[in-house]
Amino acid sequence: MRLLKSIFILLFFISFTNANAQYTEVINSNRPGVSESAFSVGTGVLQFEAGAFTVKEEHALSNYEVSGFGLDFALRYGLFFEQLELAVDGVYQNDTKTNNSSFTPVDNKRSNFKNLTIGAKYLIYDPYKNAGEEKPNLYSYHANNRFSWKSLIPAVAIYAGANFDSENNPYTAPDVEGVSPKIMISTQNNFNGGWVFVMNLIKDRIGSEYSDFQYIFTLTHSFTPQWVVFGEAQGIKSDFYADNIFRFGGAYLWTKDFQIDANIAFNAKDTPTVFNVAFGASYRLDFHKDKKIDNGNSAKEEGKRKQRKNKNKKKKIDDFQS
Repeated sequence: MRLLKSIFILLFFISFTNANAQYTEVINSNRPGVSESAFSVGTGVLQFEAGAFTVKEEHALSNYEVSGFGLDFALRYGLFFEQLELAVDGVYQNDTKTNNSSFTPVDNKRSNFKNLTIGAKYLIYDPYKNAGEEKPNLYSYHANNRFSWKSLIPAVAIYAGANFDSENNPYTAPDVEGVSPKIMISTQNNFNGGWVFVMNLIKDRIGSEYSDFQYIFTLTHSFTPQWVVFGEAQGIKSDFYADNIFRFGGAYLWTKDFQIDANIAFNAKDTPTVFNVAFGASYRLDFHKDKKIDNGNSAKEEGKRKQRKNKNKKKKIDDFQS
């Protein structure tokens, strides 16, 4: 309760910043990678992201192998402010660990959540909030795709959440159980030509003896409005487990609210080796409504001004003809 209260207080104060998250006309999914975008889904948007993956590991020193499958999911919802997103996410795994060090291989069937987290993300800085004022050059392809120094300034979001770990979980460190905090900084650069770079810096299971630090770098490129490819590097460092995992794959935008994806993941060591194949999908229920701003510059007010202008023009013509 103390952690959740601290999160609420933090979000209350930063809600008065001038950041302005961008709701998108098409779905904004964190898949197919595992990094978190700096932007929220937008108020009134309920988004589901889920996937299934194979599990294949072999440990050269301990002489064991693991095979099975897993499911990962995320439920994201934009609430109160355009910058704010609440999320529940987790990874469930079911596998068999075979110990080959003895004369007869011994199988150990395992299943549990590798992680289950509830948290909130808030966009604290958005360099693209006035991007709509920069009109494209209709006569030059190169002008619209050349490098912009402004793109080096990233959007920045912060995340705070809580892990929920069960007792005697085979996928977590021995002393990890119950509730523990998780914090993250997420940055995002949108470059011309359909390139996007996302960086996550994560401190997880804070307070436990085996608290870990992670970084995730994700580079995506959309070469058509429907197709996107990505490459990703994830580093994990703790006294319980350390690794560097690489992912490559792509996604296809089926409709503006539905996306499918696939990727492979592997590492570069044999303690253990890791190789996974994953498929997934993202779907959103879009109930987003733009906030009405009555400052005389809204589309409605502009329409009224045009109507009055046309009426005055017509009246002048009628007076002249009469």
